[in-house]
Parts: sequence; C-alpha cells; structure tokens
Amino acid sequence: MIRVKKVENKEELDLAFAVREKVFIEEQLCDREEEFDEFDPESTHFIAYYQGEPAGTSRYRTTKKGVKLERFAVYEEYRGKGVGKRLVQIVLADVENNVAQPGTLIYLHAQLTAMPLYSKYGFTKVGEKFIEAGIEHFEMQKTL
Repeated sequence: MIRVKKVENKEELDLAFAVREKVFIEEQLCDREEEFDEFDPESTHFIAYYQGEPAGTSRYRTTKKGVKLERFAVYEEYRGKGVGKRLVQIVLADVENNVAQPGTLIYLHAQLTAMPLYSKYGFTKVGEKFIEAGIEHFEMQKTL
C-alpha cells in the first residue's frame, strides 16, 4: 500500500530530507547547497510511504510565475511500484484544492527520465533542454 501525506512535523520532514539526501546527493551527485535551499522553509512538503516505510518525497511552492512542483524523489528500491505516480497525484490534488485558482500555471523542471510520468498528468514540455544540478531537464507546464 502507498500512502502520501503532507509533512506535518519535524520527524516527517527529516524523513523527507533523508530521501532527498540519498537520491539527489548520494545517487545523482547533486550539490548539497543546491539541494537544500532557501525555499525549503516556505515550501509544502510531502512524504510517501510504501507498506509503512518511507519511500519518497516532493514539495511545491508558489512563485511569481505560478506553482512550482519540485524535489520528486523515490528510494531506488521503491521505484516502479507506483510511489512517484501517487506523489504526483496527491501533490497536484493539494495544489488544485488548496492553492491554485483556475488559470494558474503549474510547472516543474523534469529530468528526462521522469517526463513520461508528468505527461500522464497533463504536463507538456516547454522550451529547450537545460542543465540543472548537472542533470538534463526540460521545463514542463500545465494550466488549471
């Protein structure tokens, strides 16, 4: 069973940060200063559990441009089990129900391997490929 919930306390935030530490810093060799940034305090964070164990995380924040979805990460052993899909579903539902109005731009910077997942939820590629944290990305957008 997969359960995704909004982070409500420091213990849950620490679990979410542990996922990001493992996936982005250890596996993908991202810079710690880029990964844990000044936007963490203002962001809404989520933690995903697979059969009761921490399995993934994500966050979103409001920007001048719209609502930016960020930091989708799933532990390697839980990939391909629907954790990423459920994270996207729950985060989008929260944004749509609690933050964004019709016409709001929702966007993200997608690693190339994750683009098919985001496409399933109505995101489309915008612009040229770019490098962020040493990894190829495209911006993807959808409008409510």
